Formats: sequence, C-alpha cells, structure tokens
Amino acid sequence: MTIDDIMRVAPVIPVLVLDGDGDWEGLARTFVDNGLKVLEVTLRTPGALAAIRRMAAVDGAIVGAGTVLNPAQLDAALEAGSRFIVAPGLTDSLAQAAIAAAVPFLPGVATAGDIMRGLDHGLDHFKFFPAETSGGLPALKALAGPFGRVRFCPTGGIRADNAGEWLAHPSVMCVGGSWLLKSGETDFTAVGDRARAAAALRRTGANEAGPS
Repeated sequence: MTIDDIMRVAPVIPVLVLDGDGDWEGLARTFVDNGLKVLEVTLRTPGALAAIRRMAAVDGAIVGAGTVLNPAQLDAALEAGSRFIVAPGLTDSLAQAAIAAAVPFLPGVATAGDIMRGLDHGLDHFKFFPAETSGGLPALKALAGPFGRVRFCPTGGIRADNAGEWLAHPSVMCVGGSWLLKSGETDFTAVGDRARAAAALRRTGANEAGPS
C-alpha cells in the first residue's frame, strides 16, 4: 500500500499512546470491527513497539508507528511490524531512510518551507501538525492554495466535534484523532462507539477523487 492508499481507508486514523500490558489485540479488533482499520501507535512509551507487534497480528489492522524521530526508530518500528511511518516533523535523514526502506511515510509539516522540503524528496502527502496551534483550518487553507496537489492528514487538536470541518476541505484526506481512546481506558465498548461515529464522518471533493 502507498501512503495515499492508507489515507483513503478511513476518514480518521486513531492516534494511540499505549504502554504496559493492555489488551492491544482486543483494542485493534475493536477499531477494525467498527470501521477504523488504520491505527497509529506513537513511539512515546517504552511499550509502544510491543503494542505494535501485537496489534499488527490482528486480521484487517493496518498498524503504523507515529512519533518516529530518526532512522533508528524507523528501523525498530519496521522490525516490530509497522506498515507505515508517521513523524511529527520532516528531516532529510528520516525522509531519506523512509524512501530507501520503501515504506509509506507521512511526515509532519506546519509551514510552506516544510512542504517545499518534502516536495524536494518527492513527497506530497503530509501530516499537518500541530494542526490547531499552527493556525487551524485557516492556515491549512492558505497552504493548500500554492500547493494544490498536496494532501494532508491534520493532527493535533482535532476532536469529534470539529473533525468534519477539516474533512470538508478538498486537500484533507483524513485526520488523526487522539479522542478515540481515553487514557487508561480498558472497557472498549465506548471505544467502539466512538470508532463507529468517526468511521461515518464524510469526506468530500478531491478526497474521494484523488489529486487533480
């Protein structure tokens, strides 16, 4: 799968901070069964790689690693079974490593210069991060003007009550959401309810047709 393929699977990618010995297979099944197959596990905790290994074994789950900061973390994430890589920013060394590994890569950008550096590497799909504190939807609209073929996954400050506004913009293919799993939550019934609601969010315009 390409990063474009992955971003088209569902309108929301759960952004998960996992640690300890939770029922990560059960969590992955809950998301998959309720329409969210693409899952980003952030490398912010000591247990993240173990969680990726366990979730990646769940049928139908497309599990990737987030908060990847350098090529060493990229290698560790791939060894754990990650099928895509998400970074909070864009560095030449990480971009080169991801391209060399032929892994779908979604680096973070917040400025026109970030996007231009990504384009120099042949990248045109980006995580707009941190979305709300980088100017929100008005900032993304301004960036989309000169970069009409670029597609985004805004993350950071996206909530259930504003995700639809972001998804209505033609340059937005999906959003990253941390609201789907609350800290310490072990009863996945409510998680399934949130996942179903997120999977039902609509994408419009170029999101479905692809870049023009």
